[in-house]
Amino acid sequence: MNVGLIYYMKLFKRCHVMEVESFEDEGVAKLLNDLFVSIKVDREERPDVDKVYMTYVQALYGGGGWPLSVFLSPDLKPLMGGTYFPPDDKYGRPGFRTILRKVKDAWDNKRDMLVKSGAFAIEQLSEALSATASPTKLPDELPQNALRLCAEQLSGSYDSEYGGFGSAPKFPRPVEIQLMLYWSKKLEDTGKLQEANEALKKVFFSLQCMARGGIHDHVGGGFHRYSVDECWHVPHFEKMLYDQGQLANVNLDAFSITKDVFFSCVSRDIFDYLRREMIGQEGEIFSAEDADSAEYEGASRKKEGAFYVWTSKEVDDILGEHATLFKNHFYIKPVGNCDLSRMSDPHHEFKGKNVLIERHSPAEMASKLGMPVERYLDILGECRRKLFEVRSSRPRPHLDDKVIVSWNGLVISSFARASKILKGENEGTKFNFPVVGCDPQEYMEVAEKAASFIQKQLYNEQTRRLQHSFRNGPSKAPGFLDDYAFLISSLLDLYEFGGGMKWLLWAMELQDTQDELFLDREGGGYFNTAGEDPSVLLRVKEDHDGAEPSGNSVSAINLARLASLVGGSKSDRYRQNAEHLLAVFETRLKDTAMAVPLMCCAADMVTLPSKKQVVLVGHRPSVEFENMLVAAHASYDPNKTVIHIDPSNKEEMDFWEGNNSNIAITAKNNFVADKVVALVCQNFTCKAPVTDPESLKVLLSVKSSSA
Repeated sequence: MNVGLIYYMKLFKRCHVMEVESFEDEGVAKLLNDLFVSIKVDREERPDVDKVYMTYVQALYGGGGWPLSVFLSPDLKPLMGGTYFPPDDKYGRPGFRTILRKVKDAWDNKRDMLVKSGAFAIEQLSEALSATASPTKLPDELPQNALRLCAEQLSGSYDSEYGGFGSAPKFPRPVEIQLMLYWSKKLEDTGKLQEANEALKKVFFSLQCMARGGIHDHVGGGFHRYSVDECWHVPHFEKMLYDQGQLANVNLDAFSITKDVFFSCVSRDIFDYLRREMIGQEGEIFSAEDADSAEYEGASRKKEGAFYVWTSKEVDDILGEHATLFKNHFYIKPVGNCDLSRMSDPHHEFKGKNVLIERHSPAEMASKLGMPVERYLDILGECRRKLFEVRSSRPRPHLDDKVIVSWNGLVISSFARASKILKGENEGTKFNFPVVGCDPQEYMEVAEKAASFIQKQLYNEQTRRLQHSFRNGPSKAPGFLDDYAFLISSLLDLYEFGGGMKWLLWAMELQDTQDELFLDREGGGYFNTAGEDPSVLLRVKEDHDGAEPSGNSVSAINLARLASLVGGSKSDRYRQNAEHLLAVFETRLKDTAMAVPLMCCAADMVTLPSKKQVVLVGHRPSVEFENMLVAAHASYDPNKTVIHIDPSNKEEMDFWEGNNSNIAITAKNNFVADKVVALVCQNFTCKAPVTDPESLKVLLSVKSSSA
């Protein structure tokens, strides 16, 4: 039997290059078809399969990435693999044709050795990756130490000139921003205001640099995948859903802290892009837009960024009298502007083309022209609108209209949070295209509609299980850990930010299923797969917080949040599972904290003696209730739980009496028919109740006693 080749396509530039160079080449195709059983796998549909063979390649060759090519035996054991191969021998590397012939020769002549080697590799990896924890919780001092270590390491890699952490290529990696925000809050609560402000400055400057850079689509909204240079200028142009959700969330956090409309506008920019381009008729949210597109209708080849870049002449022709102002603002030049770094365009692919970047603030540029900044912003907005209309007639990049549960979870969370946080914008705040400026409550409707789509199309009420994705129907792939963890997180946000009780009930139901399918009850932590598919050779406990957070990090936070919402033995179980999970990754937290920033936050959250609870009691819906809910979420505090109860609703009261009797009693004792009452509780003590939003904000501004 011929050996199999498995090839993973991911939206990275090298994937497109190898697809064109090798997989579309007739000679290579003939070799593949004659010598191998070739299987092309979308790693976004089967992340479990990708994880097995990526782990193998990383372990054997010291590095990984996409495209990933792995040669397998008929029983799916890996024999050899690699990432990008050029079509022919060059640069001292064997070409893909050479690789194919050599693998076939080895299979014919050294089969037994290859098969034994592959089986041994999988056996060793399985043993190494089955992390367990004998102690069921972390040492007391480790969470604080890991948090500090991660913050110090990130600060050491901070780019003070261009923002962000690390060097080119630069990925947004919002989990790093989350860590720095969390750390700054800890410092503030312990009176270390100067250190807290230093951490915040790094965060705010980084977010501003990203938003002003070419990684941000200034014309249509949303963010591209990463920047090839250190100055966030020239991106790899695909847009990934998971980036949009996470970047919207950290900008919402920045707005909560600063009340600077710059950050709220960045969040709105992302949301409005998603609503325009990425949401289906039933509320489902699509996965990605490609980097490449045709330069004109009928073009035989697609080009990187063709949809997004501009010539100076195009801008002149479209914008007329405002062209000079716009070109100065966005650094547009006749020769092209991809010259800010030697890494921006090393192969001169964008000669004569411009990627929009703001090198100076609107206030600076308006001042130079002696123009009111409001008028200047209006002109920029109208110019962007005109460019958007022209751009809409260009051939669009391919839309990946898969609906992936985990990624939808990240975006549902940000939409739900925005519905209350953005109510903190000053009345009369003006918005400019591509920001629409809708009532933030519309974002809650988007979030609930997306969650309802998943519940209807990708959730089985009888088995209580999720499917991973949807495209013209549910996929055959079951839900993975990330699908459960990210969706549970978003459902908790839906509830806490004003959605119905049904979302909290579903979150708890899904947590039970997650525990049933993925929890290592003896060793602690969650596997990434359920272990029911014999063709998936490894079960891994993922911990790396990268472009996406790890399912274990998010799960630890979910468990801490659930433990704060309910009481009794159920709360104890959630907390114990979270503690045991974190104990599995003790070495990782101790030695390489920078690789697990969100887990560092989770470790601190789980070990706090008590989270702050905000309990709102009153009739819902009402304007008064909405205003109190906005006040409850007005300030940044990741260790705050918001519980809202309408004691006149028997179903709600039955739930709380069965799941948290203390909360039920508190609600009964503080119910006033014509008012909404708010209580702030911590460490089994509640402060005097208040009945107006401003008083609630004052109560919540008092420093946490558990920092």
